[in-house]
Amino acid sequence: QVQVAESGGGLVQAGGSLRLSCEASGDTPNINTAGWFRQAPGKEREFVAALNRNAVTTYYADSVKGRFTISRDNAKNTVYLLMNSLKPEDTAVYYCAARQGFGIRVEESQYDYWGQGTQVSVSS
Repeated sequence: QVQVAESGGGLVQAGGSLRLSCEASGDTPNINTAGWFRQAPGKEREFVAALNRNAVTTYYADSVKGRFTISRDNAKNTVYLLMNSLKPEDTAVYYCAARQGFGIRVEESQYDYWGQGTQVSVSS
């Protein structure tokens, strides 16, 4: 089993930055792909970004491309999401997810483990 826990959310003004962290514990060698999703009030959860184990391959939703950067530190079993140039429409609960399978996936159903989420609020 794997447990993942997010941290780093908060309130920031538009144009500001935040860095989210996702620490995994447990059977972490089985984790090959990590991703971030978000869910805004009244909306379905959506894919944000993902990367594979060696962090060479990354993939971003069009809405965050060029503003967000996903990275990982395997020695610390931690995945990061650096969010720059934040907009009010980025306000959401952000979830970290991990999957045992190889390859980047954008579908929620492809991820095996989920965190509880961390709130990001961007004021205008």
